[in-house]
Amino acid sequence: MASETNDGLLYGVYRDRVGEPTTHDEVRGYWVFLTGLVLGTLGVVLFLPSSSAAGGSGFTLREVSIFVAAVGLAMLVAGSVIRLPLQPWANYAAYLGQAVCFVAAAWFVLVFPADWNVQTGNQPVIVLYAVGLAIITLVGVVAPLIAGVTREDLAASEGRSADLEAELAEVERERDQLAAELEEARDATGASESESADLEATLAALHESQARFELYEDTSEQWRWRLRHRNGNVVADSGQGYTRKHNAQKGMASVRRNALGATTLLFEREAEIPDEDDEFEPVEERESQGTIEVYEDSAGEYRWRLRHDNGNVLGDGGEGYASRSNVQRAVDRVQSYVGPADYLWFDPAGFEVYRDEADEWRWRLVHRNGEILADGGEGYTRRNDANRAVDRVRERVDDLEFEVYEDNAGEHRWRLLSDNGEILADSGEGYSSRDEAEQAVDRVREYAPEADALDIGRAAFEIYEDAGGEHRWRLRHRNGNILMDSGQGYSDRSGARDGIESVKRNAPNAELDA
Repeated sequence: MASETNDGLLYGVYRDRVGEPTTHDEVRGYWVFLTGLVLGTLGVVLFLPSSSAAGGSGFTLREVSIFVAAVGLAMLVAGSVIRLPLQPWANYAAYLGQAVCFVAAAWFVLVFPADWNVQTGNQPVIVLYAVGLAIITLVGVVAPLIAGVTREDLAASEGRSADLEAELAEVERERDQLAAELEEARDATGASESESADLEATLAALHESQARFELYEDTSEQWRWRLRHRNGNVVADSGQGYTRKHNAQKGMASVRRNALGATTLLFEREAEIPDEDDEFEPVEERESQGTIEVYEDSAGEYRWRLRHDNGNVLGDGGEGYASRSNVQRAVDRVQSYVGPADYLWFDPAGFEVYRDEADEWRWRLVHRNGEILADGGEGYTRRNDANRAVDRVRERVDDLEFEVYEDNAGEHRWRLLSDNGEILADSGEGYSSRDEAEQAVDRVREYAPEADALDIGRAAFEIYEDAGGEHRWRLRHRNGNILMDSGQGYSDRSGARDGIESVKRNAPNAELDA
């Protein structure tokens, strides 16, 4: 009977005729109680005209009436308990007591009337039935005293499943939409087979994670969550406590929905972080306040630059072209890349994952002064393989062996070896002495574990420090080509960052003044 109340006919009847239920157990308990009332009354009614069997065997009306009344009494008591706002274990115990009573009633059918004494009945049957009633009664009396909860708590608990199912459905819809967009992008750009595989790997990565959410109650009895990587590192946490577990779960669900695709805003100091209640609008495309100028330099080459309406040059192409049509193609390429391009802080070093001229994916560790401290030494057919190589180096650089050796040209180099002898990284360049190579190893050991990593999709901004100590930026294509640079230096990194943000706002929609 209870199984029919899950948002089915009986649930609807209860809602229409009795009232809006707080929990599903309230509905189940009502129908169990009502069924028990009907059966108990029917058992009494049938008992009145019945008589015992004379021959000691046979299925009589009296036997039926006693069986029906016994089952009805158990359901009557159990239904009253199940309706109460109790913990799930208490309701399960009530169902258990009801089941014990049913077994006793069925046992009665087997022994009645041959093994049934008019004065004493059948002791085992009576004891078993009494045990069932005792379980139900004790649960109804004891459970509210030791583990009572409010109806609101139970409603919130039962509502979690529906909330999580709705959130999962939303994630599935977003995934399907992203899959369709990736398919359209692949068809529109005529992506190669390897690029198509990368797109599929990116989509598959949305379903996989190397981390898990952990929900727990802290020492002050507040609920918190944290996102922990499988290596034990805490990637993120709730930052605040919640008075109810349900609210902490909602916080986790919000992170799942909003983290993917969220933009990044960097602050130099903690004091600059906005208050928690300060609202903001997501980044939207808006009208450009800049113009792209094409001009011919003194060497007869064509160049372009992005100039703000206030006259400031925000950036330029960095190289000359033989014709205006080549400039046009370069500008179109930059305008399509610059908006979504992320940027990497070399602070003081960072990992770059990029595609080389041979169409292979590689990584390198770059210092903010532009020096390449280390590289992977080999190319990978898939971007994800290069990313995994970076993770291995970053996580195990302190544990693995560096080998310093002299090459055929008499220069000293180093390489990082895995446990099985595989070369994970090398110096990429030679040094005039062993001491210089060992100093380079020390720098890699120092910088690699904390170095940021940037996966260059189609293009990415790099912020670096030039030889004069000024900070500059450049937009680098994944094949390594420089598409655009700042054209000027900034006194600090925040100035370079602001310059990038200005270019990202103004370049995509800027008009071309040829």
